[in-house]
Amino acid sequence: MSARGLAKRIGVLLLTVIATMIITFLLLRMMPGNIVGNLARTYASTYAVPIDQAYQIIAGMIHYNPKQPIDQQFYTYIKGILHGNLGQSIINTNVSVDQVIGRALPWTVFTLSISLVVSFLIGINLGSIMAWKRKSILDPIISTYAILSTAVPSFIIAILLLVFFAFQLAWFPVQGAYGAQETPGFNIPFMLSALYHAVLPIITYIIASLGGWALSMKGNAVNILGEDYITAAYIRGVPDSNIMKNYVKKNALLPLVTSLALQFGMMIGGSTIIESYFSYPGMGYYIGQATSNRDYPEMQGLFLVTAVAVMIANLIADLLYTKLDPRVKLED
Repeated sequence: MSARGLAKRIGVLLLTVIATMIITFLLLRMMPGNIVGNLARTYASTYAVPIDQAYQIIAGMIHYNPKQPIDQQFYTYIKGILHGNLGQSIINTNVSVDQVIGRALPWTVFTLSISLVVSFLIGINLGSIMAWKRKSILDPIISTYAILSTAVPSFIIAILLLVFFAFQLAWFPVQGAYGAQETPGFNIPFMLSALYHAVLPIITYIIASLGGWALSMKGNAVNILGEDYITAAYIRGVPDSNIMKNYVKKNALLPLVTSLALQFGMMIGGSTIIESYFSYPGMGYYIGQATSNRDYPEMQGLFLVTAVAVMIANLIADLLYTKLDPRVKLED
């Protein structure tokens, strides 16, 4: 890919980020609900002060006033971003949005990276078997599982795992990212505790995405099996195992490898329900928490980071595809 083509892609990405910032800012302020008003009413009834005075007190305490003119709010928002400050969280007292993202993003990346790699590796092998053994009993069995796992919403899977393994059998914890007695750091007890707490979210992601990888791999492999060079390989007497590994699997795998980056970015934004059910303190958990409480500064920061992650993942997927398949060239 030429430097001009790369610069064009990066320019489009930056314009998309700017558009996302503006749209997110406006849409959030169009949502019904006012957390400052809710907190002010609670404060007024608790301390027996006029509602207007309580409103001013709360607005000063949380450094946010929804009655401020929208152009001033937008100016403050953009100014903060340019200085690397995404604002102050309202519901997480004395914590900046940057700190919320800083402590949430690693947990989401941790669970998603493991689940994506595992589901991808298992899925492409199942898909290869389904394509290669189309007339055997394996194809309908694996196809049925793949279709069911794709059709069932991920939150249903999360609920079933939570009820059975966490509540009924008590094999796994129901919340948190690590044990309260562990000291965070690069030590064995903490890392084992973190992995133990992440087991159910990871399994949920794997079950929910495994079928999609398997079906995609099967579709790609079946198409490749009908190509002329596969027939030529049979005629030359190439062993079946070599045809499957070097001819079919490698070529069928190509589009899926580039999809990994894009899928990772999209899953960051789609992890809200799963992390909320497991009370796992990742990006999705805080998005759900901020949305339910109308915490505009935190919602803005979390949505912006999620959107940027998807855009960067899309750019990486495009770059990967041009590297893995020389026949594909991105436009300058």
